[in-house]
Amino acid sequence: MTVYFNVAQIVLSVALIAAIILQSKGAGLGGLTGGEAGGVFRTRRGLEKTLFNLTIVLAAAFFAVAIANVIITG
Repeated sequence: MTVYFNVAQIVLSVALIAAIILQSKGAGLGGLTGGEAGGVFRTRRGLEKTLFNLTIVLAAAFFAVAIANVIITG
């Protein structure tokens, strides 16, 4: 049973990393120093909103699988 949780956790982690990387879209380190004007206060639309929501779902699923894996193996 733990093998399935481990595989699910690996698949979710790769998908979560891909979703996060796809959201960056060339911002680089400029956003950290304020180089991007209005980067925080803009509206997400279309595919960007879907990707944002998918990232939240993937993060919640990863967290749930990680907790379940600890409970079952512990």
